[in-house]
Amino acid sequence: MSAITRQPTLRGASALNESTILRGRSTILRMPLSGDYSEWSRLREESREFLRPWEPTWPYDDLTRMAFRRRVRRYHREIRADEGYAFFVFEAEHGALCGGLTLAHVKRGVTQSCSLGYWMGERYAGRGYMTDAVRTIVPFCFETLGLNRVEAACLPHNARSIRLLKRVGFTEEGYARRFLCINGAWRDHVLFGLCAGDTIDPAPTPTSRAEAAQ
Repeated sequence: MSAITRQPTLRGASALNESTILRGRSTILRMPLSGDYSEWSRLREESREFLRPWEPTWPYDDLTRMAFRRRVRRYHREIRADEGYAFFVFEAEHGALCGGLTLAHVKRGVTQSCSLGYWMGERYAGRGYMTDAVRTIVPFCFETLGLNRVEAACLPHNARSIRLLKRVGFTEEGYARRFLCINGAWRDHVLFGLCAGDTIDPAPTPTSRAEAAQ
């Protein structure tokens, strides 16, 4: 077990810009760029049915190049305003895009918190990449952004995501009725939290490819 420590707080482009790379054991995280469109759209399209039960309904033009440009511009505005931080997740071995991760609703003042969200392409699911990515983002939240708390919410039947959060060190804290509109309907969610000063489980040192995916 390791303790979360605090470093001087950075915000906006000082915390995340095009040169910022976060490296985990099996993943690399960086901000989304316009040149990622083709790889992103292919991965999202082939994973559409896999992701449908866990996400808000996609706009009709969601996978178009223009919509992606708007998405990237919004990400950059949120970074500059210290309102949110978006990352694409790449598998480290070959550099392929495998998913995404966001720190949304950044609140300062007496709160100092954010909401964690993530998605994984179907072909990469169950291989430990998102667990590694979440472990990698935790120090960024507390040490770089200087936040006090990271929150996450899961559908009650999303056993894989619940295991992921508990594995990293999040604590189940409550149950929110009709919390988010997912796949066209208001859904209940299980709520999780991780606070600065909590202890988190470091990634195990794998002895085989099969063990790394656990």
